This record gives sequence, C-alpha cells and structure tokens, in this order.
Amino acid sequence: MQKTILITGCSSGIGLDAARGLAARGWRVFATCRQEADCARLRSEGLESFVLDYADEASVEAAVAEVVSRTGGTLDALYNNGAFACPGAVEDLPRGALRAIFETNLFGYHDLTRRVIPLMRAQGHGRIINCSSVLGLVALKWRGAYVATKFAMEGLTDVLRIEMSDTPIKVILIEPGPIGTAIREKAIPHFERWIDWENSARAEQYIALRQRLYQAGPPDTWELPAAAVTAKLIHALESPRPRARYYVTMPTHLMGFLRRILPTRLLDWVIAKG
Repeated sequence: MQKTILITGCSSGIGLDAARGLAARGWRVFATCRQEADCARLRSEGLESFVLDYADEASVEAAVAEVVSRTGGTLDALYNNGAFACPGAVEDLPRGALRAIFETNLFGYHDLTRRVIPLMRAQGHGRIINCSSVLGLVALKWRGAYVATKFAMEGLTDVLRIEMSDTPIKVILIEPGPIGTAIREKAIPHFERWIDWENSARAEQYIALRQRLYQAGPPDTWELPAAAVTAKLIHALESPRPRARYYVTMPTHLMGFLRRILPTRLLDWVIAKG
C-alpha cells in the first residue's frame, strides 16, 4: 500500500524539496503551507496540499481532520518542518516576539504531534520526524529566539522518543546546518515588527546584521541545498532501524563534536570566532 506523510512548511525550501522528493519515490504526500495561495501552487504541480498554520489551533485541528478524511484515519509519517526566525539581540526581544515564535516553532509542532499519535497507535506503526537545527545543539548570537525554540524542541523530542520506546512509533530529529532556503528573507518581517534596533544599546552592531538580512550575498560556508536534508529524511522514513538524530552539513557534525569535547568557555570562544 502507498505510504502517507504529512509535511509542514512546504511553500519553499526544505519542506518543498521533501514533498517533491517523497512524491517522486511513491509516497502519498500531504504538503501543507500557511497560505492558501501556496497550497494552490503546489496543487498545480500535482501535490495534495491544504492549509496548516502552526500558530492557529483550529488550523492544526482542521488539517488533521483533512488527513483523516482523505486516508480513512491512517498516517504513516509526520514531518514537522515549518518554522521562522526572528533575529535580534536577546536583550532586545520583547515578550511578544518570544510568544509568537514559540507558538509556531514549538507549540505548533507539539499540538500537531499529539493529534497524529492516536492515529499511529491505532494502526500499529508510525514515524514522527522533527526538523531541528545546528542551533538546537549550540547557540549563536543574534539568533536567541530561534535557538530557544530549537533547544526546547530538542528536549521535548528526546523525552517523546524515550516515552514512545514501548510503542511501534519512532521519533527522530533531523539537524541541518546552513541550507540554501529563504529563511533569512522570511525573517525580515519579524525583525521589523519586533526589534527596535534604532533605540538599542547595540544599535551600531545591528548594521552588520541588517546588511546580512537585506542584502543578498554569497552562500554561507558549507551551505548545502535542501536536497541534502531530503536525503536524510528518506533514510529516517525508510530505514528499518532509523537513527535518533541525523546531522546535515559539516557545521552540524563539527558543532555536535565540539559540544561533546570542549568546556563551555572554550566552545563559546570558538563560536564567537565564527
């Protein structure tokens, strides 16, 4: 029988490549996006697509109901992928900024996961794959809000994996480093909404951050295409014994290694030096 997967954040980047790649391998893909216009574009490609907005509980509930309606109540896999960034110094992040990013990057993942677990329990199998980041392993300045959500998601996923060890449901993390996506461009509205950089004690330091946000530049060092993430996703989905974690890109492998062997002060120094 054709296997089914629900993927979030499919308008571009990692989610879009995953949806296309898995559909090409014969999976039945439910490729969701926050905006109906993006869903319509994916449907024009032949993908099954409907709206799922992590920040809206009713939207999450409706998306799961749509899956149930289309499959008769089964789902082989969930790939929690959609997320956004809100760059800025930690001291400049208002409470509302953290509330907004956690609603999508953590609470939405959790809500959707809880809603699909009963389907997987009933059918006797399932895989839940959460897309984390190298920033779920180590911290990087100016990215405090995003780092906080990924660190929290890593912990919640680890606990879920342990708790699900007595079930046939596998829980897996994928941890990409620099990937060629539009996350930087899509962070601009959040930066403009929440960060009062002109009145910050670090106003001069924001010059470099704003240049990075607003000016197109060369790819990051060690940057890989989204297909590199899809390759690890395929292994996580199709391997009889999937790993608990999949690192993607050299920086993730390097930072995972350094975090294990270096004392905190030395690791901070290495990261600060770039």
